[in-house]
Amino acid sequence: MFEVDWRQAPKGAKWWAINEDGQAHWFTPPKPMPFFHFWYADMDPAPDFGYQGDWKDSLRECPARLTPIKRKPTL
Repeated sequence: MFEVDWRQAPKGAKWWAINEDGQAHWFTPPKPMPFFHFWYADMDPAPDFGYQGDWKDSLRECPARLTPIKRKPTL
């Protein structure tokens, strides 16, 4: 059984997955691009963590306990 090591994820990474070509990536939440009509999401290379299954079943979401909480600045 493989396990994604979220400590290796870049800041803002919300998902990890392997593409059909066998390359693993970290993914950030998509954001709209100003002045353009499309969404953009960062996709950074990632270790495969020994994943052996079908690429279509590889998508993993960062556990909530590891997702940073956005706080409003205090004055």
